[in-house]
Amino acid sequence: MTHRNFLFVCSQNKLRSPTAEQVFADSPGINTLSAGTNNDADEPLSDELVEWADFIFVMERQHRNKLQRKHRAALKDKRVVVLNIPDDYAFMDPDLIRLLETKMQRWLPTN
Repeated sequence: MTHRNFLFVCSQNKLRSPTAEQVFADSPGINTLSAGTNNDADEPLSDELVEWADFIFVMERQHRNKLQRKHRAALKDKRVVVLNIPDDYAFMDPDLIRLLETKMQRWLPTN
């Protein structure tokens, strides 16, 4: 089975994207990583991460805009999906997990 690389992006890489990375880490057929668009993020977004990803899931439109501005060369024809998840949740918040699972359903491989 081929694995797809999913990169989850928010601002600080402290709450939303690390939650998504952890929630989907054990999903069959995908590898997950997360990063933040801010320079002081726990794991700052880099060209290497963008190039690694097959799909990039950003939490808000502003993240897509920063991604396109700062990493245009690395982006090439990558699929960028805006999940529209506001910064209203704690790390591993059950409501955030439910929201992520709902919004990610169509992107997860089916076995």
